[in-house]
Amino acid sequence: MEKRAIIAAVLMAALLLVYQMFFFPTSQEAPAPKAPAQTAPATPLPAPPPPVPAAAAMPRPPGPRPPQRLAVVETPLYDAVVSSEGAKLQAFVLKYRGEKPMVIVGDLGPAGLLISADASRPPDVVPMAFSTERIAVGAERPTQDLVLTGELDGLRVRQRLTFRADDFAIDVSLRVENVTRAPRTITLALPWLTREAWHATPEKFQGQHPTEIVWSPNGHVERVEDLTAVGERISDGEWIALGSVWYVEALIPQTPGFKLVATSEGKLPEAKNGDKAPAGRASIALRATPTIPPGQAWEGGALIYAGPKEYERLRAHGLQETINFGGFPLPRRWGGLPMEWLGVPILFLMNWVYKYVGNYGVAIILLTVLTRVLFYPLTVKSMRSMKAMQALQPQVNALRNKHKSDPQRLQKETLELYRKYNVNPMGGCLPMVAQVPIFYGLYLALSLAVELQNAKFLCLGRFFGVDLWICDLAAHDPTYVLPVLMGVTMFIQQKMSPTSGDPRQAKMMLVMPFVFTFMFLNLPSGLVLYWTVSNILQITQQRLMDRPARARAGREAKDAGRA
Repeated sequence: MEKRAIIAAVLMAALLLVYQMFFFPTSQEAPAPKAPAQTAPATPLPAPPPPVPAAAAMPRPPGPRPPQRLAVVETPLYDAVVSSEGAKLQAFVLKYRGEKPMVIVGDLGPAGLLISADASRPPDVVPMAFSTERIAVGAERPTQDLVLTGELDGLRVRQRLTFRADDFAIDVSLRVENVTRAPRTITLALPWLTREAWHATPEKFQGQHPTEIVWSPNGHVERVEDLTAVGERISDGEWIALGSVWYVEALIPQTPGFKLVATSEGKLPEAKNGDKAPAGRASIALRATPTIPPGQAWEGGALIYAGPKEYERLRAHGLQETINFGGFPLPRRWGGLPMEWLGVPILFLMNWVYKYVGNYGVAIILLTVLTRVLFYPLTVKSMRSMKAMQALQPQVNALRNKHKSDPQRLQKETLELYRKYNVNPMGGCLPMVAQVPIFYGLYLALSLAVELQNAKFLCLGRFFGVDLWICDLAAHDPTYVLPVLMGVTMFIQQKMSPTSGDPRQAKMMLVMPFVFTFMFLNLPSGLVLYWTVSNILQITQQRLMDRPARARAGREAKDAGRA
């Protein structure tokens, strides 16, 4: 045992001598003028080289990258996890009508603060240290800051995130200090990434994945609804966002110097071995390229909003135009009618009614009743015109039989017949055309209202995993009772409406309820509820208008019986 110990000691000593001879340079070979003082060598040292400004400005080589740390953030509106790698969000879960993650690691979320200290290098994530590892805001403490500090390539970076208890937005304050002795032109970016295609990814939250990039350059709004066709776009502007129907992730510069950047990889080619192509990436970012003098610092600010498309919350940050109400087409010389003018008041009215009734289903019913009451005079005028046309239908058919071979004579005789009885053939259509923008705006408001998510109407519970009956007005009716009821009421309405024109056209109109029923099977329950109630009100109005005619026909029948 002692012999082995002696041999081991001799080998270790020999190894140490060899290592010092070949791997430790002598003091004469050290080129750095600032080498630490050591024992005087046998020969004199060469004179140190003259100082070079560029060499003095070179940053020190980076040390080992510190391990990633995480900070937990709790607010009444969301829970988040912040990484020390550029302060990127590892998790961001909304507490909005259920839990809805807005960050999916690897597929959706911010990449953290990226900085490039040299134009020849790609931007890199800044490793940072936390001021605290837990943030909790609420009624007692409405705001709290998370401060992160780090160094990268001779730059000292400080980032402060401000979290609020009553807002989905996060304030970001940046400070980059140049600690070298030469000016530095840096590039820094705050990106948010997303997959370009989500069809192969299962739905992970009750909403929609980003489907478009929206930004506001120079006071107007631009949209790209195909994430693979973005390419690279750089512009000045007020904000840039990744949007879906109900949710949005937006970046808003708070100080000058930022550019709005949108990029996408396009459609990636498939692998040669037949494997599926990897999913492409699209991104939005705020990018700045300041030049920082030696010993000076650059400061900037931005706002990150990741939350629902509630109009009031969006308007507080200037993001209300991320809601795509669309426009109602008009003749080219008139332009288009922005449906926001109609959709926003309808949203306000629905939310105002909800404050008093406490049920969005009831609010939709009352809203539908109100629209029907407002348009009742136009509806009456339209129905009377259609009844007058129906009364003249036998004479119109006689003219058709009489002038089969002369279309011009038929048209002239028909117009004279309408003029004789003071009937406007367009009287049944024009009042309805005036109502179309309003009803279309109501349709859009209900389809875009994020407030309807998980909003109950007549929810009786769950039975074998199926909601009974309407427990989410933003989802389709799982029992399909409401779409079928809508189709039945539409069929009754068609049967009761006065018919005019070709009888074959009237038969074709009776097919429409079946088509609409099929279309409405998977539409949100709130929309189907609005349409069903509208049909019921239309049937009620029709019966009220037909009552005098039925009473008059009854009296005439009684008089004929007595005679």
